[in-house]
Amino acid sequence: MQIAFLGDVMLGRLVNDHLQTVAPAYPWGDTLPVLRRADLRIANLECVLADGGKPAPGKVFTFRTDLKNVRSLLLAQIDLVSLANNHVLDYGTDALQEMLPTLDRHGILHAGAGTDLTSAARPAVCRVGGTAVGFVAFTDNQPDWEAAPGTPGVYYVPVTTHGQRVDQLLALLRRTKVRVQLLIVSAHWGGNWGSDVPPEHRALARQLVEAGADVVFGHSPHVFRGVEVYRGRPIIYSAGDFVDDYAVDPEERNDLSFIFLMETDGGTPRALRLFPTIIAGFRVRLAVRSARDTADRMARLCSDLGTGSSWNAGEGCLELPLA
Repeated sequence: MQIAFLGDVMLGRLVNDHLQTVAPAYPWGDTLPVLRRADLRIANLECVLADGGKPAPGKVFTFRTDLKNVRSLLLAQIDLVSLANNHVLDYGTDALQEMLPTLDRHGILHAGAGTDLTSAARPAVCRVGGTAVGFVAFTDNQPDWEAAPGTPGVYYVPVTTHGQRVDQLLALLRRTKVRVQLLIVSAHWGGNWGSDVPPEHRALARQLVEAGADVVFGHSPHVFRGVEVYRGRPIIYSAGDFVDDYAVDPEERNDLSFIFLMETDGGTPRALRLFPTIIAGFRVRLAVRSARDTADRMARLCSDLGTGSSWNAGEGCLELPLA
């Protein structure tokens, strides 16, 4: 089985405007052939999919994409999205409750936000071939958006190694792992910028693996960070931004990322291949001129975390062995 992980997918603002006049495939550029190699495609949906709602008072950046743009997700065959992030409630609970049934109707699984705490924390589960795959999503952003009994919101868990919320998350992973062979945990954590992994992220990520996570899929900083392999399980500390309309920081280079394509043997991760990408003109493309430099930067970040890698010139990807 192959699983493609994509970082932040933000189809609002100028991307949304552009989608009024271009085909739904436009934001994905030339990446679709690589995405279609995968048996399962997973992304962090960094916007709300809705026509209604009102911008959150006092919030500087609010991201909403038209309901019809679910077609763009379907065209890329996105199977599963994390909604646990700091933009899912940019247009309030009305917009969230417009999005949830739309995703359901179109067969796009989701986790991390819901109409109450139970639904926000509920794992998404699917079967790929003969393997049951579970997906749990949480965020430490926007604590004021925390879901509660009878209150819509996100599955909020602060990044620490102790406390009631962390204990509940770890218990959820243990219960879910009994039901599935492969367990993925999505973490929208930390602030923006910086390639270094915070020590508290490393500590919690290892706890997640010890509780049953087979993959930790991190995002939020807008730039990619290194991959650590712990007990044979990959920890993607930040997948970066996959598609958006953001201004590019010349030092941080938030326009650069990867398609993270993981190969598994049933419930066991075996290899991770990283295909460099670049955002330009409100769409993502496979990197050409910047590919090797992007891969070399990632290789250094992985090495800092004790992870080896090698460049596959024929495939145009950075390979990380996991077993």
